[in-house]
Amino acid sequence: MPNPRDRSALIRAEAHRLGFLACGVARAEFLEEEVPRLEQWLREKRHGDMAYMANHFDMRLDPRLLVPGAKSVISLAYNYFTEPKQTDTEAPKLSTYAYGRDYHKVLKQRLNPLIEFIKRESGDADMRAFVDSAPVMEKAWAQRAGIGWAGKNANIIRQQQGSFFFLCEIITDLELEPDAPATDHCGTCRRCIDACPTGAIIQPYVVDGSKCISYFTIELKEAIPQEMKGRMDDWVFGCDVCQQVCPWNRFSTPHGDPDFLPKDKLMNLSREEWYGMNEVLFDELFERSAVKRTKFSGLKRNLEFLCKPRDNAGHTDHLIRFSCSSGTLPK
Repeated sequence: MPNPRDRSALIRAEAHRLGFLACGVARAEFLEEEVPRLEQWLREKRHGDMAYMANHFDMRLDPRLLVPGAKSVISLAYNYFTEPKQTDTEAPKLSTYAYGRDYHKVLKQRLNPLIEFIKRESGDADMRAFVDSAPVMEKAWAQRAGIGWAGKNANIIRQQQGSFFFLCEIITDLELEPDAPATDHCGTCRRCIDACPTGAIIQPYVVDGSKCISYFTIELKEAIPQEMKGRMDDWVFGCDVCQQVCPWNRFSTPHGDPDFLPKDKLMNLSREEWYGMNEVLFDELFERSAVKRTKFSGLKRNLEFLCKPRDNAGHTDHLIRFSCSSGTLPK
C-alpha cells in the first residue's frame, strides 16, 4: 500500500469482497462537536439505567485513547435486512436484527480476514476491531466516514439502502485517506417521530434511550414501568418501528449471510406458543442468538408485561389464551 489514497481504496475493495455493505474512513481525532451533545444527553438521564454510557467519557470521544497513535477509523456496515417475517401477526414481535446469530460474534469473524488483509498489505500496523463492545461512538464515526447520516431516529441511514445494517470499526495507526462525511437526507420527514409507540424520539435527532422499547426489553434489568402498559406495540425483544416507517428502507435488500437467517420454527411460532414458552424451547430457538442476552427470565418478564390485564369483570381479551390469560408463564 504505497500511499494513503491507495491504501483506502484497497481496504474498501476488500471489505466489499468480504461481504460488507459499505466501508469508509475517517481521521482519528477528538470528537469535539459531540461533547456538548453527549454531556446534555447524560445530564438529562436519557441513558436510563445504562450506567456504562457515562463511563470512559474521554475514551468515548477520542479513539487515540483506545489505540495509541491511531490515525484512522475504518467504519463498516453489514447488512442484516431479512425478508421472512413472523407468520402470526398477533404474536409478540422480535426485532429483525435478532432473527439469526448474535451479531457481535458473527461480525468479529467477518472482520478477521479484513484485518489480516490490512496487516499483510501494510506491514507492521497496529489496529483493534470493535463490534458494539467498547466506548466507541460508532454512529459519529459512520457519519464522518461517509457510511450514512444519523437520521431523526438516530439510526445511520444510507441513500438507496436504508438502515437495516450493523456498524463496526477498525481503529488503526495506519495513515489512510479519509472519505467525505455523509450529508443529511431526512428533509422534512418525521414519520419515525410520529410512529414511535413510547415517544422516545423526543425531538429530531434526539432519542431518550430510557423511553425506548429496546431499552425496556433488553437493557432494563428491573420491572418495566407500568405507564408503558399498552404502549409496547407487542415488541418482546427490541423494536423496529422507527425503521419500518422510514421511507429510505423501501430500498433495503435481503442479506446473503446464512448466519443471520431466522429459523423456520421461530418465524412460525404462534401467539400461544410464545406465551406458553418454557426454558427448553427458549434454548432451542435462541441458541447463539442475541436474545440470550436477556436470558429466559428477561424474556419471560417481557412476555408477562405484554399480557393484557383482566378488566373489572375478570374477563381477558379473547386473544389472550393459554398461560397468558392467568398473567403467568411456565417455569
